[in-house]
Amino acid sequence: MNRGEPYQHQARKRFGQNFLVNHHVIDKIIAAIAPKPGQNIIEIGPGHGAITEPILAKCPSLKVVELDRDLIPILREKFVDYPDFQIHQGDALKTDFAQFYQPGQAMRIIGNLPYNISTPLIFHLLGFSQQIEDMHFMLQKEVVDRLAASPNDKSYGRLSVMVQYYSHVQPLFKVPPTAFRPTPKVESAIVRLLPYSQPPIIANDLKLLTKLVSASFQQRRKTMRNTLKHMLDSVQLEQLDIDISLRPQNLSVADFVHLSNQIGALQ
Repeated sequence: MNRGEPYQHQARKRFGQNFLVNHHVIDKIIAAIAPKPGQNIIEIGPGHGAITEPILAKCPSLKVVELDRDLIPILREKFVDYPDFQIHQGDALKTDFAQFYQPGQAMRIIGNLPYNISTPLIFHLLGFSQQIEDMHFMLQKEVVDRLAASPNDKSYGRLSVMVQYYSHVQPLFKVPPTAFRPTPKVESAIVRLLPYSQPPIIANDLKLLTKLVSASFQQRRKTMRNTLKHMLDSVQLEQLDIDISLRPQNLSVADFVHLSNQIGALQ
């Protein structure tokens, strides 16, 4: 069957399914990913196989993770001529991606991610960042804007800081709603995440950094003093070399890492 050709399978709202059917967009995505034979590529949510098919043509050892059991026989039948094609049925949010890692063959993760799980899934995958070469995702454009946002941008927040701590974010191009069936009500975009082998500035305590960033953006309109007074006493606050009258959206990723390291040293 042709790429993007619909099957007798209805998209399910509970799985957040919107199937890509635009051939021009598919070609642009494949060009961005540039798959090659022998690479360790894992696709999340292959759906009807619109992206799967052209990737398999270049990388026959592709692995996919699919939650919808009804799609498994469709994929097996469609790609029966690819003996190295592997289907793993399950929830990507609960999948141990370390099982796909091979020494000397870092993972390349791709996927048209359901809007309702995109943020927690990205955080889940960042837990395997040391084993991942790159990630290419189709996401709601609003989420891509948040991933790539800089300090003082309205989209800048917890997601921006934590993802940029682990990886370099490259927004690639927008995808219109008309490229999908059923047609979503939002615009999408393709983003590339390139995990660092070592972050530019290292957090001494990742749990503390995560706690600091989360607490700060829960009250983003308030100053950092308001967040930090729950972590440090008044004497310790005066020892910080940061202007705590700033709001969280004014601080860079490096500022947050430096601040968490200072807090860790004072506690």
